[in-house]
Amino acid sequence: MRRHKRFNTTGVCIPKLHYMVDISTAVEQIVNEYIANGEYFTINRARQFGKTTLLEQLHNRLKQSYVVIYISFESADDCFVSLYTFAQGFVNKVERALENSSISKEAFDIWTEPISRELPIDSLNQKITKFCRACDQEVILMIDEVDKSSDNQIFLSFLGLLREKYLARAANRDNTFQSVILAGIYDIKNLKLKLRPGEEVKYNSPWNVAADFTLDMSLSKNGIAEMLRDYEQDYHTEMDIEKTADMIYVYTRGYPFLVSYICKKVDEKIAGSADFPDRKTAWSREGILCAIRQLVKQPNALYDDMVKHVEEYPELREMLANILFGGQVYVYHEYDKPVNIGSMFGFVINKDGNVAVANRIFETQLYDYFLSDETRKNNHQREALPVTNQFIVNGQLDMDLVMKKFYEYYTGLYSEEDEKFAENYGRKIFLMYLRPIINGTGNFYVEDQSRTKLRSDIVVDYSGRQYVIECKIWHGDAYNQRGEAQLGDYLEAYGSKRGYLLSFNFNKNKKIGIKEIDCGEKQILEIVV
Repeated sequence: MRRHKRFNTTGVCIPKLHYMVDISTAVEQIVNEYIANGEYFTINRARQFGKTTLLEQLHNRLKQSYVVIYISFESADDCFVSLYTFAQGFVNKVERALENSSISKEAFDIWTEPISRELPIDSLNQKITKFCRACDQEVILMIDEVDKSSDNQIFLSFLGLLREKYLARAANRDNTFQSVILAGIYDIKNLKLKLRPGEEVKYNSPWNVAADFTLDMSLSKNGIAEMLRDYEQDYHTEMDIEKTADMIYVYTRGYPFLVSYICKKVDEKIAGSADFPDRKTAWSREGILCAIRQLVKQPNALYDDMVKHVEEYPELREMLANILFGGQVYVYHEYDKPVNIGSMFGFVINKDGNVAVANRIFETQLYDYFLSDETRKNNHQREALPVTNQFIVNGQLDMDLVMKKFYEYYTGLYSEEDEKFAENYGRKIFLMYLRPIINGTGNFYVEDQSRTKLRSDIVVDYSGRQYVIECKIWHGDAYNQRGEAQLGDYLEAYGSKRGYLLSFNFNKNKKIGIKEIDCGEKQILEIVV
C-alpha cells in the first residue's frame, strides 16, 4: 500500500515524501542557461523560499553528468577565525561531500593533502586546480547558507579566490570549477560589510563575475493545482482543484512556505476539527480561510523575521507604512535602499513598475504589526474604542453596527484640528477601530489595486462571510456617486448584496451622517464623517 505523503514547511522537500510543486522545469532551465555555460551565480531569495529544496534537486540532476560538491555554511562559524581555519574547514567540508562520490582515488588524495599554514589561500588555490584537473568530469561547487558568516574579510578573500580562478580559466590559464552556486538570503554582490570596529561600512566586490540569477522561484497557480491533484489521488476530497489553487495563490502569490503552510494546516489541523469534521469539508473556501487566519495570527519564524527586519531598517518601515496607510506610490528601483532591502527579504515586489507588498498574507501581518504598535502608543484612541462583544450576534459579525458605531467613535474622537492627520491616515484610524472587533476570529485585507490616497476597498473575512467596505475621501457628489457605482460592481464580483461606503469629508460645509443607498439590486450603508 502506498504511504501517503505530507505537506512540508521545514527543511528540504523530498518528492517521494512530500506533496510539492514540481520544479523540474526550473532545474532544467538552470542547467541549460547557467551550468552548461559555466556561469558563477548566487541564488539569493527570501527566507523559506525553497532555496535548499531547489539546490537538492539541482544536485540530484547534476550528479549524473558532473562531480558535484554540495556543502553548507550553516554551522561554519568556527571556520571563519583565520584564513587557515577557513581553508582547512572548507577542505574538510568538501572531503565529506566527496566520500560517496565516484571520483578517482588520485583526485580524492589530492583533495585531502594538507593545507599550508603559511599560505593557506594560495595552497587552497593550487588544490582546486590539481583536483579539477584530476577529475574525469567538470566540477560544480554548490554552497548553501553562504551568508551565515559573510561579514568579514576572510569571506572576501574566498570570493576573491573564486573570482581570480574564474578569470584565469576564461583565459585558458587555470583549471577550476565549471560553475559555482552560492545560495543565501543576502545578495552577495550588495552585502554590507564592517571589517573592523570603527571602520566605515564597505561593500564587497569580488563577486562581480557572477551572472544575474533572474529565475522566478515563486510557485505558479498551475503548479499548485498539480500538487493538489497529487493530494486528491490519495484522499478524494472532491475539492474544486482549480478554484482552490487560485485562492491559495491569491493570498500567497506563490511564496513556497505560505503555500505549504496553508495546505498543511487544512490537511492536518482544520480537517477533523469541530467546524470541519473531515477532509472534504476542510478543503473548502471556508476551511482555507480558517487556515489563513491561523497563519496570520499564530507566531511563525517567517513573521518573526519580518518584524525583526522592519524594526532593523527604519527606511523600510517608513516605506511600508506609507504604502499601507498613506496610499503613497514608490517607483520600484533596485538601487533605492529600502526597496532593495524589502525585495531581498521578500517583503515587496515590482508590480507594474511600482513597489507593492509581496502578498496578501504579508500585507495582513504588516497591518497587524503597525496597528498593534500604534494602538499601544496612542492611549487616547485606545481608551475610546467601544466594547467589542456588542458586535457579535450568534457568532456572526454585525457589520451595520460596526459602521454605525465607527461614526460615533470618529466624530467623538477627532475634532477639526485633527483633520489633516485624519485626511492622511483615515484608513489607519478605521483599521485600528476594526482590528480588536474581529481579532482572533476574523481577518481583513486591502485590495492592492485600489490602494491609493483617494480610495481603497477593505474586505473583512469573518466566520465564512465577507464584508466589503469602500473607504474614500469625499470629492463632491459626482465623485461620490461614482464611488457608489464602483462599490456596486465590486459587490457583484464578490457575490454580495450589501456593502459599506466610508467617506471622509473635509469640506468646510460638510454634511456628515449615515444613510441607506439602493444601487440596483445592491444595498449600501454609507457613513460620512
